[in-house]
Amino acid sequence: MRRLPLLLAGFLLLATACTTTSPDPGPAPDAKRAEERWRPKPGLAWQWQLSGRLDPTVDVPVYDIDGFEHPASAVKDLHARGRKVICYLSTGAWEDFRPDADRFPKALLGRGNGWEGERWLDIRRTDVLGPLMAERLDMCRDKGFDAVEPDNMDGYKNTTGFPLTAADQLRYNRLIARLAHERGLAVGLKNDLDQIPELLADFDFAVNEQCAQYEECDLLTPFVKAGKAVFHVEYELATGRFCPEARELGLSSMRKRYELGVWRQPC
Repeated sequence: MRRLPLLLAGFLLLATACTTTSPDPGPAPDAKRAEERWRPKPGLAWQWQLSGRLDPTVDVPVYDIDGFEHPASAVKDLHARGRKVICYLSTGAWEDFRPDADRFPKALLGRGNGWEGERWLDIRRTDVLGPLMAERLDMCRDKGFDAVEPDNMDGYKNTTGFPLTAADQLRYNRLIARLAHERGLAVGLKNDLDQIPELLADFDFAVNEQCAQYEECDLLTPFVKAGKAVFHVEYELATGRFCPEARELGLSSMRKRYELGVWRQPC
């Protein structure tokens, strides 16, 4: 007489199990990375090495290295040493020595930017450059980098061979920032001091060359006031000439040689 209620209960449990909504799997991996991305604070010491054999032993919390030249194992090793690692990429200029160089249409290549084998890009062509840069940022993400330093982000201020405007530059820089954030990467604004007020909200930190030499370091203070690091180098000034101001402004400053090898003189 008790078996019928037990069977009914069993059927009810089975029906409930079949109709229960599946647990929310949570955000997609890249969305989760975007929420958890690194946000460097002012005052962090750093090493910027783009040439020579990588020396991972400099006792600083942040490394900035070439994204193409170094494998995932180098990033992993730096992480094991307690470093955050920034992926250096040129996003505003074409480089003839990169493995994807032949994928850039010749019509997008402008005048030389002063470095051998490099030419400015027509950043107005986001329909072409967007997918190419997305793939480069995929590389940074897949190698395990924490952030990206997109270089040559101020073409509109240079003689590029294209009639680039400030609006063109803002649009392109914001595109690069969005693509980086979608992949969970922090992104730094490289130079482009005049557009800091418009771009501060889009970038997580700044990277600057020679603001002291050109008496422009005060233009970077909005980043520091917003709690965002400014990674700064000088090449021609002695540390005694720029470090006092750099410390006062909250910049992460050091002296480097132009080839950006291992050598450094921190403030």
